[in-house]
Amino acid sequence: MLVAVVALILALGVASRVLADRLRIPSVLFLIFAGIAIGPEVLGLVSQDTFGSGLSAMVGVSVAIILFEGGYHLHLQKLRESPTALTRLVTVGAAITWLGTAAAVVFFLETSLEVGLLVGALLIATGPTVIGPILQVVTVRDHVAAVLEGEGVINDVTAAILVVVVFEVLVAGNGTPAALVGNFAVRLFVGLTIGALVAAVVWLVLDRGRSRPCAAPLHARLIVLAGIVVAYGGAELVASETGIAAAAMAGFVLGNVDLPHHEAVIDFLDDLSVVVLSFVFVALAALIDFADIFTLGFAGVAIVVAITMVLRPAVIYLSTTSERFTRNEQLFLSAVGPRGIIPASVATLFAVELQTLGRPQEAQLLAGTVFLLIFATVVLQAGLARQIANYLEVSPMRTIIIGGGRVGLSLAERLEQDGENVLLVDEDPDAVEKARERGLRAVEGDGTDADVLEQAGASNAKTVIAATPDDDVNLLVCQLAKTSFDVGKVASRVNQPDNVDAFESLDVRAIDLSMATAWSLENVLERPSLSAWMNELGRTGDVQEIEVTAADLVGKTIAELNAEIPDGCIVGLLTHDNGTTEVPTGDHKLQDGDRVTFLGQTDAVDRAIKRFHPHD
Repeated sequence: MLVAVVALILALGVASRVLADRLRIPSVLFLIFAGIAIGPEVLGLVSQDTFGSGLSAMVGVSVAIILFEGGYHLHLQKLRESPTALTRLVTVGAAITWLGTAAAVVFFLETSLEVGLLVGALLIATGPTVIGPILQVVTVRDHVAAVLEGEGVINDVTAAILVVVVFEVLVAGNGTPAALVGNFAVRLFVGLTIGALVAAVVWLVLDRGRSRPCAAPLHARLIVLAGIVVAYGGAELVASETGIAAAAMAGFVLGNVDLPHHEAVIDFLDDLSVVVLSFVFVALAALIDFADIFTLGFAGVAIVVAITMVLRPAVIYLSTTSERFTRNEQLFLSAVGPRGIIPASVATLFAVELQTLGRPQEAQLLAGTVFLLIFATVVLQAGLARQIANYLEVSPMRTIIIGGGRVGLSLAERLEQDGENVLLVDEDPDAVEKARERGLRAVEGDGTDADVLEQAGASNAKTVIAATPDDDVNLLVCQLAKTSFDVGKVASRVNQPDNVDAFESLDVRAIDLSMATAWSLENVLERPSLSAWMNELGRTGDVQEIEVTAADLVGKTIAELNAEIPDGCIVGLLTHDNGTTEVPTGDHKLQDGDRVTFLGQTDAVDRAIKRFHPHD
């Protein structure tokens, strides 16, 4: 019977993943509904007794694999995208979430402070089990993704250890409150140390191993899998609930070293995590007891509102005060913080422990509160993540700039300020490091290499810009972008005026550097006010174009158009389909294919663009 149940769970999990990929909806939404469908609340095929005492071990190893994979993808380079925001989020933010949740639970459910702190510790975690599927279907700027991924892995570890310490010290009474911090630090140290040691052994075995070339990738996959289990099991033997920290640390270390057969290991981990994620989410969702949730009544709803609409936005606002995070990105991070496997698995364990201590009402409260928040956030936040991102317009396609010199660096900074998702590519490690120090996303590589462009995301890029001082390099970059990756918009810096025709023959927007410099100097001398305003583009002032395609624009006069745009914005230029450009009069009528240029204050131009092209 158990084998049949496991087979059913895996089949539902895989089907959920396939369906999610087709519909571009995070898979956790389908997984949780699949679990509920086979659980005691609907079909009754799975219950707590189905797995017996083995469920805890199966879930533990599965979560270790998932966190190892999450840590493996958490590169130092990624963490440097927003180190300040991430540090605040996993320290001060985690503390505010813990204590704020505890206060909400105590206030609305009128329970003891100890149980409130236990629930609060559980609900710190978001986790890669829910964040990963979201980021597979939602494209956000790299610093936003880095915060979500880093928070998921680190706070899962924090929550797993903190909840054990809170239970042992405050609930079971095995120690004084003063020992709580020390107990937490010791367990965290044990987990991280064992994880790092196991990672070192795995790396040495793979690096010094003498496997046959045809068998080496297989051996690498098997050794890594053994390392995950050893890290988890070894840490658990030393101190309970430290295995999660060990697995995450082992993955993080191995993901940031030059591991042999790295690509084979990544493919293996991705496939393995899909399987175990499917099993764990469906299995735990099947154990949801809706009676526990309904018992909470309106108090449970109030707790969900307090956590998702008060605590989460407050924590995000305090953590992401950097100018890199736009207001809409802060709103997106506030709206997307679903809870995952760690709260679900650990809540089941400690609900049983509370019943053993003769506190069944508190066990029911713990399970009900945790599963209610998981269910609400997975359905509303994970399920609607793509719609939330689209509504807030935080999913820009990537702009790739080849060349991290003065021109490329300055352009990248201006585009970042305009809210673009910018990636710099340069062969010079010093240029890459300088870009990162200025808060930009940069990778080291040869921009004329198709593999490098592929890894940079050229296949889905909105724009590729060649900005090196070498025209031959720039031309090759543009050819690759146009012919190999079919990028819609390609532009290039042209250093020698005689080479402009070669770029334009490829339908590349060529910027003659000498002419651009001369034009800028002329503006400074002859039109200083215009020059000063142009330097403020993207800050206080902006210029944007739209193409006249909508039926409600064709046939309108410029005077009618001006009456519909916000104050602080005007129609500056009109470009016709034949390429001629003029300053329009009020009597000019718009034709299909015309391009209208708005100029004015940044927010006013933005509102004008949204008025006539709401999806731009």
